[in-house]
Amino acid sequence: MHKANGLVRDVFRTRNMRSLQGNSGIGHCRYPTAGSSSEEEAQPFYVNAPFGITLAHNGNLTNWEQLKQEMFKNDRRHINTDSDSEVLLNVLAHEIQKATTGLMLDPEAIFKAVTVLNRRVKGGYAAVAQIAGVGLLAFRDPHGIRPLCLGINETEQGIEYLIASESVALEGMGFRFVRDIAPGEAVFIDADKQLHSAQCADNASLNPCVFEFVYLARPDSVIDGASVYATRLKMGEYLAEKIRRELPEGGIDVVMPIPDSSRPAAIQLALALNIEYREGFIKNRYIGRTFIMPGQAARKKSVRQKLNAIPSEFKDKVVLLVDDSIVRGTTSREIVQMAREAGAKKVIFASAAPPVIFPNVYGIDMPTRDELIAYGRTTEEVCREITADYLVYQDIDALKQAIADVNPALTNFEASCFDGVYVTGDVSQEYLDRLEYARHHPKAAAPEDTPRSQLNLNLATTEA
Repeated sequence: MHKANGLVRDVFRTRNMRSLQGNSGIGHCRYPTAGSSSEEEAQPFYVNAPFGITLAHNGNLTNWEQLKQEMFKNDRRHINTDSDSEVLLNVLAHEIQKATTGLMLDPEAIFKAVTVLNRRVKGGYAAVAQIAGVGLLAFRDPHGIRPLCLGINETEQGIEYLIASESVALEGMGFRFVRDIAPGEAVFIDADKQLHSAQCADNASLNPCVFEFVYLARPDSVIDGASVYATRLKMGEYLAEKIRRELPEGGIDVVMPIPDSSRPAAIQLALALNIEYREGFIKNRYIGRTFIMPGQAARKKSVRQKLNAIPSEFKDKVVLLVDDSIVRGTTSREIVQMAREAGAKKVIFASAAPPVIFPNVYGIDMPTRDELIAYGRTTEEVCREITADYLVYQDIDALKQAIADVNPALTNFEASCFDGVYVTGDVSQEYLDRLEYARHHPKAAAPEDTPRSQLNLNLATTEA
């Protein structure tokens, strides 16, 4: 196993890959939503019993603190970090151990273990696990919040399988998309390359996270039967309808996207309103996504490093800027100011998503209310905060309909950051308050010279 902080191209060198023997494996790209960004909390995580299991997951567990206590008191397992991924791995390992007799581990025992895991664990999670000498396991939470899909590649040596969070990962590796893994489903590929699957949850239902379609996913991905690109085009259509209602007099000279994720919505919006579409900002592709950068100062600084305005496209024009969403408002405020500095006569700002007014607890880094610019503010107040002349938000019903228009089978969604409805049913105001407190009172970071092999065997005695 090899893991470290940094980009994949920097972490994995040829010498690292040569040392990883075998024909099956798992990998993970992480930005922290639980725990810290330390190298020790990078995934995959590993336990040596039973069999030897490594696990990586996308999402966030809402009851990981309670489980951490239970694992020690009842299951006699010590969790060394504050990563919910390590908790998820240990729950899986414990349930596999309980379901196993002797040295053999069959699919039935694995699915039994995942079934119990789904009853114990709360939150949104899509996970892959490598069981040494046994096979590869993948499973998705019973609410289907985080995406997970299966692909195959038929070769002369037989069928190869690939499981990924997004369909583009399959295509980039030459694999053919087969299907999405269903909510509560587990898929197991044994050492003989035989695929087994089973439903491992009671009352499973599909509630995909709408923020995947708004921002997180690549536009060329297909999630739960809905093209992300097509849903963003639809978002632009519905946003155009609202702008037409709110600004019937028109007067907009040009529509511009904030690169890159808002581009499809901006294109369709301009087409629907019959307004000229232009690219006014050029993106520096060597700067990462500002939304997932830790710290407001880093985000604010990176906006101007990331985007550069073309003054000739703004000079003396009424500009409609389209962004995928407004979360903290840092990026939006800087962009509006950049548009004015470039010569815009008037700046209208449109968000392809509704106001983000609640924390997301299922795997997106926006856990506290006071970080959200729309929390406790009206649209007019947010408009003043970002210094725009006018602000238009997408309606929540329109956002959901935009996705359902592309795949009518999608009728329920995880949209808690917009509507405050948490589909797992275990997120209380007290829970959100604890999250907020932990965010504002982080644990002291370990000294830089702390050995990587050092383990923390202390267990917090406070009840979850």
